Amino acid sequence: MAKPNKVLVAANLVLLSLFFSLFNHHRKAYNSLESPELIQLPRGSKGPESLTFDRDGHGPYVSAYNGRILKWQGKEQGWTEFAITRPSRKECEESHGPELEHICGRPLGLRFNEKTGELYIADAYFGLLVVGPAGGIATPVVTQAEDIPFTFTNCMDIDQETGVVYFTDSSSNFPRRKFLSLVVSGDKTGRVMKYEPRSRQTAVIARNMSMPNGVALSKDGSFLLVTETATCRVVKLWLKTQKAENRFEVLVDLPGFPDNIRRSPGGDFWVSVFSRRSEITKWFLSYSVLGKLLLRVVPFDVEKWYSYVVEGLGSSAVAMKISGEGKVLESLEDKQGKTLKFTSEVDEMHGRLWFASLVKPYVAVYKLRK
Repeated sequence: MAKPNKVLVAANLVLLSLFFSLFNHHRKAYNSLESPELIQLPRGSKGPESLTFDRDGHGPYVSAYNGRILKWQGKEQGWTEFAITRPSRKECEESHGPELEHICGRPLGLRFNEKTGELYIADAYFGLLVVGPAGGIATPVVTQAEDIPFTFTNCMDIDQETGVVYFTDSSSNFPRRKFLSLVVSGDKTGRVMKYEPRSRQTAVIARNMSMPNGVALSKDGSFLLVTETATCRVVKLWLKTQKAENRFEVLVDLPGFPDNIRRSPGGDFWVSVFSRRSEITKWFLSYSVLGKLLLRVVPFDVEKWYSYVVEGLGSSAVAMKISGEGKVLESLEDKQGKTLKFTSEVDEMHGRLWFASLVKPYVAVYKLRK
């Protein structure tokens, strides 16, 4: 019997430790999420990665697989299709997973311009898109910056006074369906962009980031908060005031991997942490050379195996409320991970927290305690 390659054995052990560290259930959350209401998506739909409400407070609107934007019309009418990111194709209508997302589109971040009623969409493969108040087929707004095409357009926020759109491109090397390789490799090609609708100009305002993901504008428009998924932190990017000279600062280190971040009605911010990070994961990700070696020697599709683990095991959901100064104000968790798993966004609206998920077939709603 041939002896196993030592490097290969070590690589697989590291990979296993990385995956299973995602399923540690942390017991130090201040509060727990108890029995949220679940709003099931239409049959066959899943992955409402982001959600938003229109200027009249209607919705939520959610981004789902196969390029669809769905609108919740209430219990009587249920969900309706509001928009799609490209003309409908038969294969896309039948696809409800990541297999064809590079063809059908994978809408992620959603935000309305409240003055115009337009819905802006960050599609992972098609760039920044927009659709009018009546919905329909979204049209491209911008697909590149500084002659570098967007590879993983992710999330956005809008300055409601000026209409300026701030959005992220998580990597110039790895598309969304290779996000785990992005994290493991230590890739630092992520960027934050600013799009001016009046001039139709796009500028890069931050670069060399490790999977920038969610973005949220402060209430006074003086700074952006950006979640860096690969480094498990929130960074502050100053836009105005004298601090703009030293524009970038680490605001808070998180206990796990963040996805989106949204400003609350009171001006604080909700961060969604879709899985916790163990010490061995933290150590491993600090050495990008190990990650690159791992990607070369692992003899199977890392992303596919990961998707099986995600669907099979899941992880507890964590929602953290932080101030613009980086103070943790509240931490909520489904400690058992029975209902809320791999949450991608938390929005506060109508006295409730609305939870989106990258993989689940529902939106979860949690009533806030007074």
